[in-house]
Amino acid sequence: MDWIGLSWRTLLMYVIVFIVLRLMGKREIGKLSVFDLVISVMIAELAVIEIEDPDSQLTHGLIPIAILLVVQFVTAFMSLKSRKLRLFLDGKPSVIMAQGQIYKDELKKQRYNLDDLMTQLREQGIASIDDVEFAILETSGKLSVIPKPSQQQEDANAEQASDQNEQNNEQQAQQPSTNESTIPQGFRYETLPIPLIMDGKVQDNNLEKLKKTRFWLKNVIQEKGATQFKEVLLCTIDHKNRIYIDIEKKDH
Repeated sequence: MDWIGLSWRTLLMYVIVFIVLRLMGKREIGKLSVFDLVISVMIAELAVIEIEDPDSQLTHGLIPIAILLVVQFVTAFMSLKSRKLRLFLDGKPSVIMAQGQIYKDELKKQRYNLDDLMTQLREQGIASIDDVEFAILETSGKLSVIPKPSQQQEDANAEQASDQNEQNNEQQAQQPSTNESTIPQGFRYETLPIPLIMDGKVQDNNLEKLKKTRFWLKNVIQEKGATQFKEVLLCTIDHKNRIYIDIEKKDH
């Protein structure tokens, strides 16, 4: 094997691919649409073929890479002028949650499950689904979350300050029980909010960790207007004992 030739071709293809990706723009690095991903993968595959086949002429790989670069330039320029083309190439954002309601049909359409939703909410520091005004799934797969107005937070802070004053008066007498959390100590808080019902199915393992029963959960959902577990799309509880329930609407 010609190690010198192989090393030279490897370094050359590295430089070429690096330059091509830089010419494609920073948008390719920060956000890969389906179209961008296809172009990038094809360029990488062509580079690998040229490295693995030392007997082939470099032009056999460089010409296809140049063609892909031209295609990307042309489509990027045309997409700047045409919104329809942008929507065709990149798709459009999908609202999967609005005003506290989860759009189950949109979740199915995007093949986006409740675990994905809760994971990305936690990544953005959302401890309770009740804090979400809108959740939008971007074309890149990233979830953009618009929290509810801060007025509720201000009211909650005022109420918390009032409760704190009362607690200070009772602190020496006894430990206040009004702020006792349902979530026991040692519970892994990265799992918050804790799902109790998902897709109509009770998460018995989480109930067991919380030392709660199905009877307790049944009373909770009945207070929110649901009579059976299967009517609930999602039910969660956060570290402040705030319970979120999304009842699946029936089609008439």
